Amino acid sequence: MPYDSESSNPDSRARRVRGRALVALAALAPTALAGWLVWQAMSSPGSQDDKPPKVLPLPSRPAPSVPPGAGRATVTVTASSTPGGAPGSPSAPAASRDGSGAGPLAGKTVVIDPGHNPNNFRHTQEINEPVDIGTNKKECDTTGTETNDGYTEAEFTLDVSHRIRAILEKQGAKVVFTQDGDRTFGPCVDERARIGNQAKADAVVSVHADGADEGQRGFHVILPAKVKGGAADTAPIVGPSRELGVRIAGKFVQDTGMNASNYVGDGTALDTRSDLGGLNLSKVPKVFIECGNMRDSRDSALLKSADWHQKAAQGIADGIMAFLGG
Repeated sequence: MPYDSESSNPDSRARRVRGRALVALAALAPTALAGWLVWQAMSSPGSQDDKPPKVLPLPSRPAPSVPPGAGRATVTVTASSTPGGAPGSPSAPAASRDGSGAGPLAGKTVVIDPGHNPNNFRHTQEINEPVDIGTNKKECDTTGTETNDGYTEAEFTLDVSHRIRAILEKQGAKVVFTQDGDRTFGPCVDERARIGNQAKADAVVSVHADGADEGQRGFHVILPAKVKGGAADTAPIVGPSRELGVRIAGKFVQDTGMNASNYVGDGTALDTRSDLGGLNLSKVPKVFIECGNMRDSRDSALLKSADWHQKAAQGIADGIMAFLGG
């Protein structure tokens, strides 16, 4: 998902003020913020704040956090697959699968939102139609970005999402997809939010990869800003969504070794936005994750690696499990 410049984002000024201390810390100790993210991900629910602790040790190979009495699920998916049969219509129901009914996430529902759709490029007129996101109107969806050699964001998000689903189902969760490459296009951003709401999801994660300039590297997690207008009212979900985002960011650092974005979020890997319909219209905790920059040669090498896809999926799933207490 190409990133809109900060100049067009009304939340950027507030983030800069809050982030000054973190920027200074990042300049002095590049691993400190990564350590802070790991510390945040491991801490108890509700204990996060915007300031890193005074001491931020970061082991060279940090051990994963395993909740007492529960093993850490690691499930490898060797390849992405698209369901057979004809593509579904835009109104087709989202794909859903139940977990095993046993495990630390039994009774939990997680919605995974694979960004964009491999078929969007065939339906540019439809995806350019504006939809209401509460505060204003925005295009239904976009084609997403791609690497310089043509590996698309939509392919990437589906493969990583399949891997996340396998891990979470192993832990007993019910996993719902907004799309699985089985629709003619979309769904539109308002429907993506609606799918999570109707599922009464305990957590929703929208999986993306960015399309910034060469040299702009790293991942970031997008959090909902506090907005109200039309059908949008994010006040109830801002807090829990931030907690979800912090935990995913911390686990993503642990499991992938990827650095926080050097161009978004002032080095914190966290970015708050008010212009995304998928967040504005959500009634349940939801975040986006931009797993890296497809237009940077070093990031794109990772984003095209099946082994790294598995690490990314593990990081996202571990963050979701930490948020849900699994």
